Amino acid sequence: MYTASGKSDKNSILTEHAPLVKRLAYQLKARLPPSVEVDDLVQAGMIGLLDAVNRYEDNHGAQFETYAIQRIRGSMLDELRSSDWLPRGVRQNMRKIENAMNLLQQKLGRPPLETEIAKQLKMSLLEYQEFLGESGGHQLVYYEDFHDTDTKEHFLDHYCADDSGDPLQDLLHGDFRDAVIHAIDSLPEREKILMGLYYEQELNLKEIGAVMGVSESRISQIHSQAVARLRASLRERAWTGLA
Repeated sequence: MYTASGKSDKNSILTEHAPLVKRLAYQLKARLPPSVEVDDLVQAGMIGLLDAVNRYEDNHGAQFETYAIQRIRGSMLDELRSSDWLPRGVRQNMRKIENAMNLLQQKLGRPPLETEIAKQLKMSLLEYQEFLGESGGHQLVYYEDFHDTDTKEHFLDHYCADDSGDPLQDLLHGDFRDAVIHAIDSLPEREKILMGLYYEQELNLKEIGAVMGVSESRISQIHSQAVARLRASLRERAWTGLA
């Protein structure tokens, strides 16, 4: 939309694409813990949309909506990172699960079962599954992984090609992508199917539960466990020089 002088009408563009922001916010919210407010995501997304309007030029070679989606999602993710939406205590506890998985994987030569992980952690199976459910929204990568105070070296530095100042971009174009593919291939079949439905087919947890014949809460538990397995595998590959 343009004004009489031929300049783009920013207000009209913002109004037209506001539903897009809400749709993206609800899609992201479905993958996050209950503590995350969708209104906060929408507010951050509108900031991203405004940024897209200010930066976009017709010679970008892409439709505005395609460009805007990238800026909106990026703004929402920045908001999540700055608000530390997954408590540090949860991340530390998930680290314990990852360590238990690594120990059992080395001992058994295969991905450990839930019962085996629970036993290693000195938990009942129910306690372990409840904890997985409370850890919904656990991520594959955190910024703090580059400044991991629990180990002598930084976890993800092994996957960075150079010191470009943008480590996440380095991961996308370096050995990290191949390591993730290998880690996914090594998942138990049910978890591999879940990850495919979630990240490739973009089904939400409720839809995946219907496909797999289990409850949404159970899918959340399995997803948290799959992410923990992936992180454990990536960490092990980094330390053993396989990255």
